[in-house]
Amino acid sequence: MTVLGPLGLGTAPLAGGEAGAAQAALETALAAGIDYFDTAPLYGAGSAERRLGSALAGVDRASYKVSTKAGRRVVGDGVEYDFSADGIARSVEDSLTRLGLDRVDIVHLHDPDNHVRQALDEAYPVLDDLRRQGVIGAIGIGVNSPEIPARFVRETDLDVVLIAGRYTLLDRSAADDLLPAAADREVAVIAGGVFNSGILAGGSTYDYRPASPEIVSRVEQLAKVCTSYDVSLKAAAMRFPTTHPAVTTVLIGCATAAEVRENVELWRQPLPAELWTALDS
Repeated sequence: MTVLGPLGLGTAPLAGGEAGAAQAALETALAAGIDYFDTAPLYGAGSAERRLGSALAGVDRASYKVSTKAGRRVVGDGVEYDFSADGIARSVEDSLTRLGLDRVDIVHLHDPDNHVRQALDEAYPVLDDLRRQGVIGAIGIGVNSPEIPARFVRETDLDVVLIAGRYTLLDRSAADDLLPAAADREVAVIAGGVFNSGILAGGSTYDYRPASPEIVSRVEQLAKVCTSYDVSLKAAAMRFPTTHPAVTTVLIGCATAAEVRENVELWRQPLPAELWTALDS
């Protein structure tokens, strides 16, 4: 099984804004002991990869792991879907250039929902060959729905799944099939989107849309339970995915150094075991 640290940093929020703020956030994460960073060509049309590469320049390569993605390739000033064999090979090469690395620890197939057959027949074999060459250390898939990665877990020699927003305090659909399949095949699972786009971190959106009254009510109930245990809802949301044995890593996105510090502090907050039973009820 691919071994990653328990807490990783997603770089999508670092693609925009000032480069100095992104650099500070990444340096703060490194200083806090975060040693896994996830990026993708999609994030700022390569900007996140370049900023991550800049922050990691001069850092001991053995001290961190990086994942990027393939299937959405930078073309001109935009990003296009491309799961062809040539497109995947070019995407990985371009990502290594932007990152300033000669190898990357994980490459995730990025949102192949509407390109499953091509991803299986053309994209995956290219990554498998690059894995054998040592250009990439592991093959993953990064998606928002649990059905597609469960199929890849069963039909390929996948190492990692990055599932966003589907094993959270509000949505546990990944537990139905994906997580048991991953555990059975010893595939590591990274849980992203743990705040469901904001509602579990004090925001008002659920899966990038305004939260419905039903969702708001559920969040209020969850918050009351957390308060009764003197725990913040945000801390509980971050740690919840790790209650499943298949989940090895939680991935959080931070835009500033202050957000990194806040989330690391919340991550380290001790949580009583009884909290999960209370939240389930």
